[in-house]
Amino acid sequence: MEHFEASALTHMLVVADSAVSRDWYVSVLDAEVTGEYGSSVVLRLVDSWLLLVEGGGPDEGKPAVELVPPADPDRVSAQMIFRVADCHGLYDLLRGRGASFLAPPHVREGETRAFFRDPDGHLFEISELT
Repeated sequence: MEHFEASALTHMLVVADSAVSRDWYVSVLDAEVTGEYGSSVVLRLVDSWLLLVEGGGPDEGKPAVELVPPADPDRVSAQMIFRVADCHGLYDLLRGRGASFLAPPHVREGETRAFFRDPDGHLFEISELT
């Protein structure tokens, strides 16, 4: 093989309660549940795969890794960004559905942006080019 190939990319989020998170992603972000097994939920979100899993300890494939939800939502190592056509309109819609925004939309470097969190504190951004 000469280069990296894959058929899909799935983003995994560690959550405290997969049922609570599943319901939030479905009701707030219109995600589609495509499967559930044990305490894991597979979602289809904006033509991408999202896997919600409850935490767990090391195993033979990752012997020193423990999966845990964010301990401090103000210390972020990753976020998901949605490019949108109407940041202010989507901000109003998502707030009405229960999304917890950090601040109202603001303009920075050619983008109107707003940041929100899921029930476990994972950070999301809606961004509109201006």
